[in-house]
Amino acid sequence: MSSERTENVSEQTSGNHGPSDEATRHEATVVVHGEMVREQGQAPKSARKEVSEAKVKLRNLLPVLADDPDVGVQKEHIVIRDGKADLAFTGTLLASAAPSSAPKGQWQEYRIYETNGGKHVFSKVTRTVFAEDQDTCEAEVFDPAPSSTPAQLLRSARDLARSRPLTWMDAAVAFFGYDPLAKALYRKLSGQFEEHIG
Repeated sequence: MSSERTENVSEQTSGNHGPSDEATRHEATVVVHGEMVREQGQAPKSARKEVSEAKVKLRNLLPVLADDPDVGVQKEHIVIRDGKADLAFTGTLLASAAPSSAPKGQWQEYRIYETNGGKHVFSKVTRTVFAEDQDTCEAEVFDPAPSSTPAQLLRSARDLARSRPLTWMDAAVAFFGYDPLAKALYRKLSGQFEEHIG
């Protein structure tokens, strides 16, 4: 039996071999079991991902989001969630944030809503410009006065462990964290998220 091996052959020469002193690179493609093996990082033209024109338009608007004009406007919203029921409510988009660019074709969008019932909805959407890749949508609801007994017991246990009750801002930090995009979102909501020290 012969041993199978994949090799990338690359030879680089430089020097005065003619009118140009530039380095010349020779590459070889090795055929293993009828398949061509290319140098790592070099995709064949047919394997390149196709981009969605609609998603490219969204990326080109960054950091502006399509619903930015809705900030502060009370209206009906539907927040999409993967693997769970979507959230439909009447309320206000308090703030949204997106990065200024998406160099690898992927970016995140963060949003915080307040419902007319006094709850807060946190939304995180991860978008991609590639047509075959699906965007992912996560969302969570913070209810300051949970109605179910188990939820109230859990909230009470958390509140006892902390020196103060859990607020919607605490829940936002638990959902988004403190990455640069989250901090940009918090800045749009004033200094409520800053840690003040004496």
